[in-house]
Amino acid sequence: MSSNDADAILIFGGDGTIHRHLPALVRLQLPVLIVPAGSGNDFARALNLRSMRHSLRAWRDFESGKLQPRAVDLGVIVPSAPPARTLYFCTVAGCGLDSAARRANQMPRWLRGHGGYALAMLPLLRKFPAFSTRLTQVEGGQPNGVPLNSTEANGNENTKVRKLTLLAAFANTQFYGDGMRIAPQANFTDGKLDICRIERMNPFKLLGVFPSVYFGRHLRLPEVEYSRAVSVQVETEPALDIYADGEFVCETPAQISIAAGALQVICAPR
Repeated sequence: MSSNDADAILIFGGDGTIHRHLPALVRLQLPVLIVPAGSGNDFARALNLRSMRHSLRAWRDFESGKLQPRAVDLGVIVPSAPPARTLYFCTVAGCGLDSAARRANQMPRWLRGHGGYALAMLPLLRKFPAFSTRLTQVEGGQPNGVPLNSTEANGNENTKVRKLTLLAAFANTQFYGDGMRIAPQANFTDGKLDICRIERMNPFKLLGVFPSVYFGRHLRLPEVEYSRAVSVQVETEPALDIYADGEFVCETPAQISIAAGALQVICAPR
């Protein structure tokens, strides 16, 4: 397909379906309308398209000229291991407890669409081992307005010393895991990643605070670091799987960044 063949692209599906088509969507640069029909619809949720009815209304407004496409950011992952390649994501990439995505993907479709990610994560909360992580951020912000006392400034880079971590999430949008607000301050038009890192904590405490992630209240915890960056180099010991949009993409180490305004979308007005 070339950009001369169509005026817009409609995608019926969830985050995984969108993820697989991102390279073509970036290349074609046509307006994209998402019809949420997957087991996880977090990108559609970020676009305020929560049902087929919302998508149909947005399409009619687009056709009539009442609604203009909007440029939004995409995340970019470049693995350190060969072959050299660029991998896009639309919602959140992460490692650590994000291995729950692998377990959720093995569940029946109807269960994945009704809390499957949370069900897959619950057993991991009790026994998932913390891993050593180092994040090297470019133009990084401050977590929750509190200075990073473990950060060493070096020019435009902020290099965090290695820390024991349960989850590191790199967000383009607020939501992942079918509604978890892992990055409640994320904005997919600001040209930056929101980085949420959860340190090792008591398993019973982790179980107790897990529901708070759905409301974005986990940022109040002292074990949670939150910052922003244009680009971050992710290193872990041992090497861990990185999942993005609920799909396996590569292993650490990798560089994760933002492609500002890379995708044209048709979204419902707020």
